[in-house]
This record gives sequence, C-alpha cells and structure tokens, in this order.
Amino acid sequence: MKQEKEKSTFQWIMEFASIRKGMYILSVIIAILGVVCSIIPFFLIGNITTELLSGNRDWSFYLREVLVMAVLWLCRGICHSVSTTCSHKATFHVLGTIRKRLCDKLAKLPLGYVLDTPSGSLKNIMVERLDSIETTLAHILPEFTSNLLAPLCILIYLFAIDWRMALASLITLPLAMVCYMGMMIGYEDNYKNVITKTKRLNDTAVEYINGIEVIKAFGKAESSYEKFVMAAREGAECYVEWMRSCNVFFSLAMTVAPSTMIAVLPIGGLLCKNGSLAPDDFILTIILSVGLITPLITCMSYSDDIARVKTIVGEVTEVLTQPELKRPEKSRKQPENDTIRLNNVTFGYHEKEILHGINMEIKVGTVNALVGPSGSGKSTIAKLIASLWDVKDGSISVGNVDIREMALEDYNRRVAYVSQDNFLFDETIRENIRMGRQGATDAEVEEVARKSGCHDFIMQLENGYDTIVGGAGGHLSGGERQRIAIARAMLKDAPIVILDEATAYTDPENEAIIQASVAKLVKGKTLIVIAHRLSTIMNSDQIFVVKDGNIDSQGTHEELLALGGLYKEMWEAHISVKDAAEGGALYA
Repeated sequence: MKQEKEKSTFQWIMEFASIRKGMYILSVIIAILGVVCSIIPFFLIGNITTELLSGNRDWSFYLREVLVMAVLWLCRGICHSVSTTCSHKATFHVLGTIRKRLCDKLAKLPLGYVLDTPSGSLKNIMVERLDSIETTLAHILPEFTSNLLAPLCILIYLFAIDWRMALASLITLPLAMVCYMGMMIGYEDNYKNVITKTKRLNDTAVEYINGIEVIKAFGKAESSYEKFVMAAREGAECYVEWMRSCNVFFSLAMTVAPSTMIAVLPIGGLLCKNGSLAPDDFILTIILSVGLITPLITCMSYSDDIARVKTIVGEVTEVLTQPELKRPEKSRKQPENDTIRLNNVTFGYHEKEILHGINMEIKVGTVNALVGPSGSGKSTIAKLIASLWDVKDGSISVGNVDIREMALEDYNRRVAYVSQDNFLFDETIRENIRMGRQGATDAEVEEVARKSGCHDFIMQLENGYDTIVGGAGGHLSGGERQRIAIARAMLKDAPIVILDEATAYTDPENEAIIQASVAKLVKGKTLIVIAHRLSTIMNSDQIFVVKDGNIDSQGTHEELLALGGLYKEMWEAHISVKDAAEGGALYA
C-alpha cells in the first residue's frame, strides 16, 4: 500500500491505461512524425530565401519547394489528428478503468470511510472531475512531447550552424523564465486553495440539491442559498486574486519570450559584417529562431493542466489506497452452520469506543432482537455482523469460522441486510427486487413481492412491476421503498437475515403484514431484528438489551420483564405511548 502511494502521476496513468499503453506510445510516435513534418518547411523556407537572394529565377524550383511544404503541412495535420485520436481512445480507457476501480474499491472499504467522505466529493471525483481531465490527458502526452521535441531539434541544428547564433536565439528565454518564476511564487498553495474552494462549492451544490425537500419544508431556502452563494463567491475570489497576482509576470513572460529578434538580428548582423557568418546561414538562423520559442511557451502553458491532472489523480489514488476490509481473496474455511458468535468485540469510531467487549451467541434458525435506547450501539452490532465494518478487537464468527477468514463475496452471499434507509436504483420495481438474486424469473420476483406484502400496491401503480421508481426511489413512499427492499432481501434467500429497523417507515397495519410475511420467509433461517416498536419483537427467541455499548441483559420477553431493569422500563414506556396514540392523545 505504501509503495502504491509513492507512485508518480505518470505511473498511475500508465497503470490505468493497462492494455491501452500502446495507444499512448503510438500517439507519441505519430506526434514526433508530425514534428518532423513541421520542422522541414523551415529549412525549405531558408533554402528558398537563399536562392532568391542569389538570383535564381527557376520558378519550377520554387513551385516544387512550395508543393513539398504544402504536403508536409498536410501530413502535419494528419499526424496531429491521428495522434490525438489514439490518445483520446487510450484516455477514455483510462477514465473507464478509474471509474471501475473506484466502484470496486468502494465496495471493499469500511462503511466508516464512505460515511466520513461527503457524497458530493465522491460524485464529483467519479463524474465531473474525471471528465474535466479527459481533454487534457488526451492532448498532453502527444502535444507536450511534440512541442518540446520541435524546439530541441531546431536548437541542435542552430548549434550545428553557429553556436553563437544558437545562444543568441536563447537570450530571451532566461529572462522569460525569471518572469515565469515570479508567476510560480506561492503556486502550490494558491492552486490547493482554488481546488479546496471549488470542491467546497461542488459539495455545497450537491447538498443543496439533495436537501431541497428539507430546505423547502423548514423555510431554509434563503440561508441554504446564501451558503451556496458564499461558497461560489469564495471560489471566484480566490481564483481572481491568484490571477491578478500572476497577471504582470505572465504579460512580461509572454512579451519577452518570443522576442528572439532582439538578439538574433544585431548579433547576426555584426557577425555577417565581419565575415564570420555566412549570409545564407544568417537568414536560416532568423527563420529557425522564429519557431524556437513559441512551442516552449505552449509547453509552459501546460503547467496548470498538469497540476490539475496531478491533483485529480491524487484524489483518485487517495481513495484507491485506503485500507480495505481485511478479507482474503478466497475463503480459508467454510462455516459448519450459521450460528453467530461475538467474542469480546470492541469497536471504535473516530477514536471513540462505541462497543465495549460485546459477547453474544445467535443460534442458527432463531429469531433474535436487539433493543435499547437510541445511540446504544444496536445498529453498530448489526453492521459489524453484516461485515460493513471490521471489529477493532475481538472476533465475529459464523459456524466457528472468523468472518475475516472468509472472502467478502462468500460472506455476503450468506447475509441479507436491510436498513431503515434503503436505496433503490432508478430502475423498474421488478429490477430493483431482482437485484436480490440475478437471474430470478418474473414469477419468482412477483411471488416474493406477494409474500413481502407489496404486490397489491405495486399492481395499483400505472405500470405495475415495470414502474420506474425514480432516483433513490423518490417516486415511492418510505414504507413502499422498505417493503421492496425487504422483498429484495428475501429473494436473496440468504441463511442470515438482518433487519435494522427495516419497518421504521411503515404504518402499524402494514408493519404487522410485513412481520407476518417475514416470519414465513425466514423460517429455518437466522433472523436478527432491530425494532423501535417492542411489540413487534416480543415473540423473539432471544432479546438482547444494549445499553451504552454493552449487553445489559438478554433472554425472552417474559424473562426480561421478570428480571426488571432497562427492558421493563422500555416496555412500559412503549405500552404507554401506544395507548396514548390509540386514544388520540398524540394528535390532540
């Protein structure tokens, strides 16, 4: 992992290119051919000028030279087109590889990292920011190569003609570099500041759009919009301020650098006068020096583009080099059964310990409930069992096999996890349910929907099972989304089912239907339920009471009531609230 972080940006790009490395190499070779085609006309112009001054009146000679130049310029254009086409193909492959690797990586990362990273940041990296470097990445290799190679070849030839004139043609370059270095003062800090402010703007925009319902409902449109405007203003101001500080140096550099004639003409004139430089060499030097600096300026202009590519690739590799869940590629052992044991499990989040030495045994084929006050650690236990996080200390085993000895894919097949916030893809209801088991028939999908209590409402929709649910299931109610999520989990037919307050958004009538359906569907399976309504879990085989990250007590409903303590207090509070709700007191 450390070695991966030490890779250069170029090494990462070549790794992402994989089988398309050859396309980049081909694009550079063709770009070099284009450079050759663009350099030769300078020599032809020098030859034409020399012949004119010597009195040559053979117009066929000039016509031939001009035609050769035209062919060479045409070849230069063709080489440029082919070169960029090759590099674009390679770049599209690179971006596709990056997105695929990011998706694969996110599936292997602990849930904590994903929760800590703003969703807007991940979206921007995978979509907008990667798209923004496509053109740069496609052009930078062939064009940077050609623009650097052309002046290098010209300079070598100038030294071959006369080293004094070669040096004369370079006099303006160090002066321009001094101006350029002035532009680079504080460059890294300024660039990071612009990137940070831009990311903040993007994250704020995503947050504003995703939270528009809450913003409208609570009358926060003005304050939320002001937050967005402030982020946009800060982004613009830091960029404008940076450009203002660079403007003088940039203008000087762009003025000084191409002014090669300031030195070439007087020095060449003196050398010609004293006879140490031939007039035709002087003319050729003048022509070649014109094409010497401009490509170098073009190379210098790539500095921002290179920095942007480096930054974005750095953001990508920061994700790709994050520590994954500790799982082998292939399972080292296979569980004997589906009995789950938590042995002295501790877990911390943000350096704060949440679970303190949890010991539990969940027997195969039983119904188990986790209850406790909000923030006690119930959902954390469920997520650890679902392998969304790794334990800090201790172990979780299934069938006497530590889950860290099982491949993530193998373990995921054994567990179906349904939370209260279930995500539905912008597909049909049928396809969202079928994600539980790819290859399931339409009849199987509809059968599990019936058993899960969602067939009736699905058939009332305009297009039935072919209804598009919208982004994140936005066209459906919270209860409808949950029933579909439960159907999806049931279709998976996993031996271990975890329902993390999966009925939180359903009304009591539908909750009872779902609970009855779940009871039938999980027959013979190991079921773990977290529920806020204690009446729905009172028939569980075993109830674990979680308090402040510890198991306070465990037993059946009757045993816990007889024991007294926290569970009895929660039950009495639940009954009183239920009675109040039935009496209408809550809505008075």
